[in-house]
Amino acid sequence: MKILVPIKRVVDYNVKVRPMSDQSNVDLNNVKMSVNPFCEIAIEEAVRLKESGSASEVIAITVGKQDSQEQLRTALALGADRAILVESEDLVEPLVIAKALAKVCSDENPDLIIMGKQAIDGDNNQTGQMLAALMDYSQATNASEVKLSSDSADVTREIDGGLQTIKITLPAIVTTDLRLNEPRYASLPNIMKAKKKELNVINLNDMGFDTSSRTELLSVELPAERDAGVILESVDDLIDKLKNEAKVIS
Repeated sequence: MKILVPIKRVVDYNVKVRPMSDQSNVDLNNVKMSVNPFCEIAIEEAVRLKESGSASEVIAITVGKQDSQEQLRTALALGADRAILVESEDLVEPLVIAKALAKVCSDENPDLIIMGKQAIDGDNNQTGQMLAALMDYSQATNASEVKLSSDSADVTREIDGGLQTIKITLPAIVTTDLRLNEPRYASLPNIMKAKKKELNVINLNDMGFDTSSRTELLSVELPAERDAGVILESVDDLIDKLKNEAKVIS
């Protein structure tokens, strides 16, 4: 069984992002970049399935600039067997990414695609669903547990108020939630081995489909600062504030 794991290069989750001075985008100068945390969970799950004997090969793939090779090498150090970079110097939206992944899937014919449910930069939560539609694959989103059989997968997914377990036929797409697993750290020997693993580069513009964006980024700005909290002396003071200032009760 072959597993494809799409990943994304994002600003490290420990970094406080800031907009550019003209608010045209996020300022990425001298900012630490990492693998999207949800994608790390997807890599870990794919590697665990391989280690258990359920899969024979794990392929990491990303759509992005040449710098994204760094994150692909991280995926290789975490246990992926080979990697593919669909190179684009432009920032592309989820639909273009899904089309590029579909093109690669038509060549690789993976049995299972595991990917993060969303990226922490755009928070779109769209690519997995779009790819499933383009490929006509079964899909399960927000997975917190995955059990594979020869031609199907039982996926437990988190829903409001509980858990839902569904059976999907393979080939399929599964998007991962936070509670699926805890990603491992890459060991130094594996980091060194990753440098010698196969990493192929494909140019996005050579894939033969329209890569133009349907959306336009208008501005990026920080959220408004919240007012400082206040300490009240009594319940009566609280009620007075809620009634006369917040006006949430009458």
